[in-house]
Amino acid sequence: AVVTATGMHTELGKIASLLETAKEKLTPLQVSLDAFGKKLAFVIIGLCAIIFVINVVRDYGLGESFMFAVALAVAAIPEALSSIVTIVLAIGTQKMAKENAIIRKLQAVESLGSVSVICSDKTGTLTQNKMVVSKIHVAGNTVSAKELDLNHPLTRDLVEMSVLCNDAVTQNGQSIGDPTEVALNDMAARYDLAEAAIRSASPRIAELPFDSDRKMMSTLHERKGRLFMITKGAFDVIIKRSKSIAAPAGARTATRQDLDGMEQVNLNLSREGLRILAIAYKVIEDRRELMLSDEDGLTLLGLVAMIDPPREESAKAVMDCVKAGIKPVMITGDHKITASAIAREIGILKDEKEAMEGYELDKLTDEQLSSAINNISVYARVSPEHKIRIVKAWQEKGLVVAMTGDGVNDAPALKQANIGIAMGKVGTEVAKEASDMVLTDDNFATIVKAVSNGRSIYTNIKNSIKFLLSGNMAGILAVLYTSVAHLPLPFTAVHLLFINLLTDSMPAIALGLEPHNKDTMSEKPRNINEPILTKNFLAKIFLEGAVIAASTIAAFYYGLYKEGVGLGSTMAFSTLSLARLFHGLNCRSRLPLYKIGIFTNKYQWAALFIGAALLTTALIVPAFQGIFDVYPAIKNELHLVAGFALIPLVVIQLYKTTAAALNKRRFAKLLSNEQN
Repeated sequence: AVVTATGMHTELGKIASLLETAKEKLTPLQVSLDAFGKKLAFVIIGLCAIIFVINVVRDYGLGESFMFAVALAVAAIPEALSSIVTIVLAIGTQKMAKENAIIRKLQAVESLGSVSVICSDKTGTLTQNKMVVSKIHVAGNTVSAKELDLNHPLTRDLVEMSVLCNDAVTQNGQSIGDPTEVALNDMAARYDLAEAAIRSASPRIAELPFDSDRKMMSTLHERKGRLFMITKGAFDVIIKRSKSIAAPAGARTATRQDLDGMEQVNLNLSREGLRILAIAYKVIEDRRELMLSDEDGLTLLGLVAMIDPPREESAKAVMDCVKAGIKPVMITGDHKITASAIAREIGILKDEKEAMEGYELDKLTDEQLSSAINNISVYARVSPEHKIRIVKAWQEKGLVVAMTGDGVNDAPALKQANIGIAMGKVGTEVAKEASDMVLTDDNFATIVKAVSNGRSIYTNIKNSIKFLLSGNMAGILAVLYTSVAHLPLPFTAVHLLFINLLTDSMPAIALGLEPHNKDTMSEKPRNINEPILTKNFLAKIFLEGAVIAASTIAAFYYGLYKEGVGLGSTMAFSTLSLARLFHGLNCRSRLPLYKIGIFTNKYQWAALFIGAALLTTALIVPAFQGIFDVYPAIKNELHLVAGFALIPLVVIQLYKTTAAALNKRRFAKLLSNEQN
């Protein structure tokens, strides 16, 4: 052995170096929550400080004012948010596992929802990883493998010889052998030609096994009373060794025109992405072992064109990607012609200019690649370095990239991608270890399902945040109002802590379990640089919080003027608690309840009933009334509490219904204008 390199200078060493330099990315949600948490804490602490100063000025006492400000801060800051996000993501992984996507890193669930580009391998992911005979060319005619006429002697000869010069076998209904040879046996089986019967009628006497130098194999058989050597192999090798060509009237010497015609047929079939095998034969005079020299002077019988067909669901999955604003990209080691043919069939490739080979990529600088990358949909004959360059080019545009892979050489790109996706069936352990997600069915359509689930989960998490912040906003606004209006405080410290405990966790988790929205994949991926607290999102939080606060203050006024501070405070506390439980229904979707189904989220209703039961227990059980500073006669006002608490639900649902109707009218008008 001659040592040419050691350690990090070997090919595996180069892959290890790429793995070291590839950096894992924070998910968009992690980035957003970090920025969001800092801003929220600053705002809430500022508000609590203002309320503390106001209460001190109003002679509530330093200690009491401080305790109330701390309690308000605890109630206002959604400290359960990180736990809720983790729980929702964990539940999402369970659902994805049932759909053949194993999540290795929890944050990947959310990142999937932001994916803008999916870079997918071809073989086994977009295709079936199973060779199938598509066409044959014999006696000057190219025929679909589904329409063979076995009454034609040359066609039958080609099918039978394909089975004879073949080492694949079928045992107990299972095909064992090279996929190419299995495809030849399957072609015969399609026409009820039994593999065993063909081989029994023409037993093998000798053989020259396939090797990569000769690119062909030959077997000797006794057939129709004569000894035939059957040869199959690469077209360019067989054509050079052929002296004659099979014809219906019998073999004849091949002319230059015959050979040129076969060359053109081979080229045409190759352009369709088909893999071509040539089948030839030669009559041997005596029974003996075959020699390499016997493989000259062949009679070319015909061509067999095969394809690894696309998965049936691949075209729809690609269409769903495009509809969702996601760019599907094929990255493969296969030939450009083959890759382009498959990509064109499933909808990834629209124009031949969108395909590029690795050597062309090498000629581009990073700036040139960045400029061209939007227009490239297929990369063929690529190396591990090429894959990392492609991923980085997309990421530099601010996009979230998912990358599939199965080999050791795919690991660096899987780690560099925002979402690394390894193949579960054929993937190496190195690829799986570097990935964020493993596909148990190696199917591109499963990636699209996972993206859809990721989008739904992110929407649900955002709805949970909206629920928490709008409810907390209601409490803060109620306290601010009473402080500015020189009214008694509407809550005690224990009220705020009870509200925080009762109305935060259960409804927020239930929102995280909201069923999948069918319209999720009709929207474009969200911008990862877009913060959670957009102006529109903040406006909704403030307005919904204001509606709940108004209802809470109304209840406080009622109790204050009827019985005094005790009843007023209890009315405000119970109204805010129950209104927040009802508000969980509002936060399920931007659409009104009747559009999404009132009872489609059973968890939300369970959270509502459990929360209401706990609140009622605290209000009417004497042992708890003292603990939670509840006015003893509140049970006589429970019907009013329910009425005040329902007002925000009704108001917000009416607003959503009106907004939905207006949007529908605008859409109809826009569609009408486009048609005109």
